[in-house]
Amino acid sequence: MVKKLFAAILCLLLVGCGPQTTSTSHKIKIVTTTFPSYDALRAIIGNDPDYDLHMLLKPGADAHSYEPSPEDIIKVENADMFVYTGGDSDTWVNEILTDKKHGKVIKLMDLVEKREEEEAEGMEEEKDEHHHHDDEEEHDHDHEGDEEEEEEYDEHVWTSLANEQIILKKLSNALIEIDPKHQATLKANTDAYIKQVAQLEQEIKAIVDKSKTKHLVFGDRFPLLYFVKEYGLDYRAAFAGCSEQSEPSAKTLSYLIDYVRKHDVKIVFAIELSNQNVAKTIASETGAKVRTFYTMHNVSAKDYNNHETYVSLMKRNIKVLKEALL
Repeated sequence: MVKKLFAAILCLLLVGCGPQTTSTSHKIKIVTTTFPSYDALRAIIGNDPDYDLHMLLKPGADAHSYEPSPEDIIKVENADMFVYTGGDSDTWVNEILTDKKHGKVIKLMDLVEKREEEEAEGMEEEKDEHHHHDDEEEHDHDHEGDEEEEEEYDEHVWTSLANEQIILKKLSNALIEIDPKHQATLKANTDAYIKQVAQLEQEIKAIVDKSKTKHLVFGDRFPLLYFVKEYGLDYRAAFAGCSEQSEPSAKTLSYLIDYVRKHDVKIVFAIELSNQNVAKTIASETGAKVRTFYTMHNVSAKDYNNHETYVSLMKRNIKVLKEALL
């Protein structure tokens, strides 16, 4: 990873890292790593043509295996605002921000109160691959402590709707600092979107309050710790949120099948962009149905092209949550 980044940075230096002369050079350039920050800023900006908003992660791609291209690094270098998540998925950011001059840089994980990662009972034990370094990387200690400390926290902060409202407000304030002349419009857009998120939050609370069960089962990764903690829901899952594993052990599979039977769970969830194989196996053994829960770490190309948003995708979640809990 580090080698590739240095190679990419070398390419960047060869093509030049100064301001690029483009047709959008007069616009305020905003670059985000993933969909949650992209969607929040899309809502804050609205249709204003004075902004150039770009998401680095391609729709449909796995956020956990993304590596920046030289072109991506140039975009970050030239951005007036760069927003990234932090955590396991964004350890590459430290490499390109070192000793460079940038516009405003914001890490989503720093905008809200973080939760430590946790392992639910029965969850596949994580292989700690990202902490191993080869001999050629032994010298690279500058950010190691920061990265390891960051990896202790769950990065999927936006999955809490309460957090999402805080994130919207703080991103809006940061953009107003860069562009105070659009303050009134930015604030109005932000308030309108926060109102929509707050309404969905109340809908979910009402569902949970009426629920017959508090048990959610994910035959998949589980990047929804902030979501379940906000509503006091109990959960079981095959893998941790940023796990690279996709094949559970017989022990994990057996545990989840038994759990579904014991608690009479009607729905087994898979997350978007997943092959759903684990959830389907559990469902076939128990008679449960498989439903998709949208974590929004990324979205499919179809949903992106159809202009689906955090709000529209959360509405899909509300529909399947009703089916699972009521």
